[in-house]
Amino acid sequence: MSNYQELLAQKAALDKQAADLEKQLQDARRAERANVIAQIKSLLSEHGLTVADLGLKPGKAASAGAAPTAGRKVAPKYRNQATGETWTGRGLQPKWVQAAVASGKKLEDFAI
Repeated sequence: MSNYQELLAQKAALDKQAADLEKQLQDARRAERANVIAQIKSLLSEHGLTVADLGLKPGKAASAGAAPTAGRKVAPKYRNQATGETWTGRGLQPKWVQAAVASGKKLEDFAI
């Protein structure tokens, strides 16, 4: 059976090996990306295309499978006239909505 010091030494060696592998992965990914970018640039120039022709915005990565509205702000549907606080109607009700509904008001009273 190994003692504590030997196990610590093995762990340190494995941690170093993991860090080395992580660096190799990053280097390989960087090289692969550079090759893909070069291929894309070559094809674009060969066919006289631009990023706009692809329907992409310059500087933005194309997202595979993401909804076109993902990450967009949603307009608020409800406003607290007293404080100006708003709520989109999505997710949990804010405390001010909960308190108002509990006091007998209707959600429609706060509609914008």
